Amino acid sequence: MNEQTSQIFPRRTNIDVLVENLSLEGLKVLDIGCGNGALVRALAKRGAAATGLDPSENEVEKARAEDSVRDESYMTGGAEALPFPDDGFDAAVFFNSLHHIPAELMADALKEAARVVKTEGLIYIAEPLAQGPHFRAMLPVEDETVVRAQAYDALRAFTASQYAHELREIVYEAPVLYPDFEAFKNKIVAADEKRQARVEQAEADLKAAFEGYAEHEEGQYLFTQPMRVNLLQVD
Repeated sequence: MNEQTSQIFPRRTNIDVLVENLSLEGLKVLDIGCGNGALVRALAKRGAAATGLDPSENEVEKARAEDSVRDESYMTGGAEALPFPDDGFDAAVFFNSLHHIPAELMADALKEAARVVKTEGLIYIAEPLAQGPHFRAMLPVEDETVVRAQAYDALRAFTASQYAHELREIVYEAPVLYPDFEAFKNKIVAADEKRQARVEQAEADLKAAFEGYAEHEEGQYLFTQPMRVNLLQVD
């Protein structure tokens, strides 16, 4: 069952790609859909004043429970109605989050990001492609082919508007590591709490897929996930 991604894309870490495209030192950055705050802490560690926003109070509580790295804060809220004033950030990031927004609200979420980011500021959108071992390992619980395509369609429509224009698109293959199956399950549910029941119902099939598609690296389970980054500049 183990299936390797064809090496069409360069192997890069997500954070390496991000820091090459955002000069973080001194920037005010908003992470939209921050989850447990891992990316917010990574941004703060690299000199940004980072704010995380997530619709899940549970995830925000997890983020606040972690030791603070530097200049970081967290709020609960939806991407379609950001609780921030106009032009308050130098950059906004959607990392693996745009496709989790209901399709009918994706356009509003992108417009809101452009509203809270100052003119000539940046919007960084990183989305997983609907392919690769990590995508396939999730299939017993959810097939995200449609929602990932909807997110890209919303992005394309947005860049055709007067709100922002695209600077570049980058495609690469990111490693994803888990210490065990339990961590994989927790990540799936953290991204969408409505998955909990489906995870429980499909646990045997999910575990088989997890073990079948994983590689092993230093005692951990390694998956690859092709990613697409679109870097936009606010007009």
